[in-house]
Amino acid sequence: MKYIVASAWPYSDFIPHLGTVLHLLSADVYARYLKALGNDVIFVTGSDEHGTPIELEARKRKVKPKELTDQVHEYMVNLFKEFNFDFSLFSRTESEVHKEFVKEFLMKIYEKGYIFPMEEELPYCLNDKMFLPDRYVVGTCPYCGFDQAHGDQCDKCGRLLSPKDLINPRCSLCGSTPVWMRTKNYFIDLSKVQEKLLNWLINNSELDDNVKNYSISWVKHGLKPRSITRDISWGIESPFPDTQNKTIYVWFDALLGYLSATKEYLMKIGKENDAWKEYWQDKETKSIYFIGKDNIPFHAIVLPAMLIASEEDYILPWKINSTEYLMYEGQKFSKSRKIGIWLDEAINIAPAEYWRWVLIRTRPEGGDSNFTWKEFVKIVNNELNDDIGNFIYRVFSLLKSRFNGVIPEPEKLEGIDIETNKIAYSYINEYKQSLDEVRLKKATDSILSIARLGNKYLNDRAPWELYRKDIKLAKGVMNVSANIIKNISLLLYPFMPSTSNIIWKQLGYSTNIYEVKWNEILYNDVEFGMKLNEIEPIFKKLPDDFLDNIDNIIKKAREEANSKRPHLLKEINIAKS
Repeated sequence: MKYIVASAWPYSDFIPHLGTVLHLLSADVYARYLKALGNDVIFVTGSDEHGTPIELEARKRKVKPKELTDQVHEYMVNLFKEFNFDFSLFSRTESEVHKEFVKEFLMKIYEKGYIFPMEEELPYCLNDKMFLPDRYVVGTCPYCGFDQAHGDQCDKCGRLLSPKDLINPRCSLCGSTPVWMRTKNYFIDLSKVQEKLLNWLINNSELDDNVKNYSISWVKHGLKPRSITRDISWGIESPFPDTQNKTIYVWFDALLGYLSATKEYLMKIGKENDAWKEYWQDKETKSIYFIGKDNIPFHAIVLPAMLIASEEDYILPWKINSTEYLMYEGQKFSKSRKIGIWLDEAINIAPAEYWRWVLIRTRPEGGDSNFTWKEFVKIVNNELNDDIGNFIYRVFSLLKSRFNGVIPEPEKLEGIDIETNKIAYSYINEYKQSLDEVRLKKATDSILSIARLGNKYLNDRAPWELYRKDIKLAKGVMNVSANIIKNISLLLYPFMPSTSNIIWKQLGYSTNIYEVKWNEILYNDVEFGMKLNEIEPIFKKLPDDFLDNIDNIIKKAREEANSKRPHLLKEINIAKS
C-alpha cells in the first residue's frame, strides 16, 4: 500500500516549540509504523519560509527574509536529526522545485477558469506606506470577540477572516488605523468546487468528527472567492498576467508543498520528473495530514478545493489528524513572553528519545492537554525507568547471572506462563488497532500494559527461586520474559527508535530493529539459544531535586541553546532577555 504522510510545515521565523514539534513527531511515529508493516511510505514536510510572519521577523532583525530563513532552515534540519525524525524529505518553500511547481499548478487552475482578477479594497498603512497583508492587520474577531485576531484567521475560534471583517482594525507594525485603498488581486473561486467538496466531506468515513463536522458546516454556509495573490514582495512571484510585485498567498503556496516535496524527493532518489504522479494520482494511495486544529480549514477545505479545481484526478486527503492545543503549565506557548520550551532547549534538559515519549504521552487527542514538569518527571521516572527499563534490566541481569546470557529453551511451561504470553500478544493487537485509528497516545498505553504485565509476572514467578527448585520451569519463565522484551522493543520502535534498537541489540539480535519486517516476526516468539550482548540500564531517572531546580535547569538549557543558535536568532533572543 502507498502512503503519503505529511505534517504542517513549521514557520521559519524561529525554532519550533514543543507544540509545533508534536505534529512532526506524530507524523514520524505513524510513518515509522506504516513502514514497519511493509508499506511504501513517503513522509514529507518542510520549512514554511514565505508570508507575513517571516517578513515581520526579518523586519525586526533588519535583514532580508531569505537570510533569516536560510539560517533557521539549516538549524531546524540539524535539530530534527537529533530528534530522530525519519523524513523522506524535509524540504523548504524556497526550493526551486517547489516554486516552479506552485506556479505551474496555479496557472493550470487559472487556465481552467477557477482563478480570476478582481479589484478590492485593502488596508493601507499611511505610516508604513504599504498595503497591509492579512496578518499585518489585527483587531477584534466579529465571531468570538477575541481582540488579537488577524486579518486572515482568528487564532482563538479558527474562523477564516478578511481584514474588513475585523472590528477596530490596526496595523500590527505601528498600531495606526489603516485606510482602505483599491488594488487588483487574483482570486480562486471556491464556489465552483463547493458541491464536489461537500460530497467528498460527507462521504469520507475516515475523517474525524471534529474535522468533518466543522468543515461541512463551513462549506454549507457558502464558499466565497478567496484572494490568492498578495501585495508583498516576499514569496513566490505571481505567475498571473499583470501582477508585478505580487506574490502567492502563503497558505496556497505551503499546501501545495506536500505535492512538490513528493516530486522533489523522488527526483533526489533518481526517479523521473513525473514519478510523483504515481502516488498523487493513484486512487489506492492514502494521504494523511498531522495538524493542529487551527489548520483544519486549510487542509479540509482549501487543499482539497485546489486539488479538485486542477481537474487532474489527484487523491484527496484520506485522513486529517487534528490535535487540540498543547499548553505549557496552563498557559499558551509564547515566544515573546518566554512561556514554553523550544526544541533546542528541550534537548539540553533531557535526551531527545525521552521527549518523544513524553510528548506522545501528553498528546492532546481528545481535548487540550497540559505539559507540566511534574508530569514530565512522573513519565520519565515511573513509566520509562520503573515500568519499562527496570523490567528489561532485571530480566537481562538474571539471564546473565543464571543462564550465561543465553535465552533458554522453554522446556517446561505452566498455565500462568502460557496465559501471560497470550495476554502479551493481545496487547499487540490493541496497540495495532490504536495506531490504525491514529490514536498514538492510546498505543503507548498498550506498551506500558505489556511492561507492567512483565513486571508482575516476574515478581509472581520469582525465577531466581525456581532456578534452585525446578531449573526447567525457570527456563520457561525466562523465555517468556525475554519474549515480552522482544515485543516491547518492537512496539517502542515508532516512538523511541534509538532506544528500541538498543534493547533489540542487547537482546542478542544482529540486525538493526529498523530492518525488521513486522509481518515476519511480530507474532513469533523470541529465538531460544540467542546470546545477549553487553547489557546496561536502558533509562536513567531524573534526580530527586529536579523539580526544585527546574528554573535553574531551564535557564542553563536556554543559555546553552542560545550559544549554538544561528547569529540572527541568537541576537533577537539576547535582545529579549
